[in-house]
Amino acid sequence: MRLRRESIDLPEDRGCLQWVLGVPLGLLYAPAVYFCVLLLIAEADPGDDRTRADMGSGAHAVYFICLLGLLVCLLPVYRRTMNRWWYVLPALLSAVAWVRIATL
Repeated sequence: MRLRRESIDLPEDRGCLQWVLGVPLGLLYAPAVYFCVLLLIAEADPGDDRTRADMGSGAHAVYFICLLGLLVCLLPVYRRTMNRWWYVLPALLSAVAWVRIATL
């Protein structure tokens, strides 16, 4: 007689696990949100190359943080537990940073 195996991913445990895995992702994306806000409120004069270079560095920091967050989301425990909306935030932050740098 074969015993039925219980599933590791029980629906009632998934909510708590989503919170446990979502907090590090939220803390990881917090600096990216901060850099995006700084990019949006910064004003660069046409001849101010230093401010433009600083804004470019901030945009690259946003890209790096978002890429790191996406790599974390590709871990098997995150793919099984978290829903697909966690991929929207880094894509949105990267798009905001790219549009801001492109419109300087």
